[in-house]
Formats: sequence, C-alpha cells, structure tokens
Amino acid sequence: MKITYDTIADALYIYTNGHKKKAKKTEQVRPDLLVDFGSKGELLGIEILDVSAKMPKSALKSVNFELSAEK
Repeated sequence: MKITYDTIADALYIYTNGHKKKAKKTEQVRPDLLVDFGSKGELLGIEILDVSAKMPKSALKSVNFELSAEK
C-alpha cells in the first residue's frame, strides 16, 4: 500500500496495489471521496479531497509512505 498527499490538489490518495494504475472506472461515494477500480473490477485506490479540512496540517507533512507486505 502507498499513501500520498498532493498539497496543490489538497488530496490524499491510497494506492491499494502500491503503485498508480489507470482506472477503468471511478465512483464518487461522496463529494469528497472517490474510489478507483481497474478493468477487472479490482480496487485500485481511494482519493480523499479537501484533506486539510479533515486532518491537522502537521500530520500532512509526513503522510507520504509505502507499506509492502511480502508473502
């Protein structure tokens, strides 16, 4: 899993597969929450908009990280 924060767009993106893939379909769950799916219906990522209104700005400075779970 990879999580990034775009300061210009004020958006947090959670990559479920660890890297960006082109979404085949995007569903808007709420005005500030988008979910991307791949060509086989697999969950690719979750985008949260207007993040600075939901999280302290100090937490957003260190939000970019990757988590890899090897089998």
